[in-house]
Amino acid sequence: MIETPPQTSPKALEARQKIREDAAAIGIDEAFIARLVDEFYRRVRQHPHLGPVFDGAVHDWPDHLARLKLFWASVALNAGVYTGRPMQAHMRVKTIEAAHFGEWLFLFEQTLRDLAPDERAVDYFMVRASRIGESLKLGLFYRPEQDLHARGK
Repeated sequence: MIETPPQTSPKALEARQKIREDAAAIGIDEAFIARLVDEFYRRVRQHPHLGPVFDGAVHDWPDHLARLKLFWASVALNAGVYTGRPMQAHMRVKTIEAAHFGEWLFLFEQTLRDLAPDERAVDYFMVRASRIGESLKLGLFYRPEQDLHARGK
């Protein structure tokens, strides 16, 4: 069970509870998130393009998986238990390419379709995963000054 962070207002607690109830209604809870993370990253490690990127960047898989479970609990359940900095972590990985984000998202959706108890759970996660992936990709690869130069401005 994920514990609520300290110093949470009653209104925020109420909102978190509503999100958790809505997620639970479509089969999303801590147990589902744990299964999803474990299975997805098992597949990632076997993937011909993603596996080498992750294996080169992750040195302690049990710790990494535990952090990812907290991350997804915060994303999907508004648990507020993840305190990392995903952009900075990804910036340190020099082997990431923009194309990897599409592959990651495709594999994530396949895993969801195999595990999710409800199509609504797939949609729920994919909206969030797509936003996260796009944000990371833009942060890592988009350079407005290069875009302006390419347009001749």
